[in-house]
Amino acid sequence: MRLVLDNDPGVYTVRRYEAGGIHVGEQLLRAPCLLSAQRIVADWSARSVAALGDADLAAVLGFEPRVLLLGTDAVGERPPLALRRRLEARGIAVETMGLGAACRTYNVLVQENRPVVAGLFP
Repeated sequence: MRLVLDNDPGVYTVRRYEAGGIHVGEQLLRAPCLLSAQRIVADWSARSVAALGDADLAAVLGFEPRVLLLGTDAVGERPPLALRRRLEARGIAVETMGLGAACRTYNVLVQENRPVVAGLFP
């Protein structure tokens, strides 16, 4: 599904997503990735939302987000409660949703200049 035309070419937005891939700018991302307004980690070590661990958390913290969106189409997946609590203790809101919803929500928040990071699992 096509999402948006880029308003600011210096900001990474999801242009579209499909089964097995996310289009960000001219890149097609087929593996778990982290996305912020200014940076893409195309080789995020995370393999699923439910299996997120401390190494995955360290990569997220490097972005200094206030909001972490986790997008997956794996039904019922949630991050481990202990990891979620560590993020929330740092003032980082965590939301898990379907991949399409996460892509759309990320685009809105990033265009509002909010400190958001999307952890996407195509």
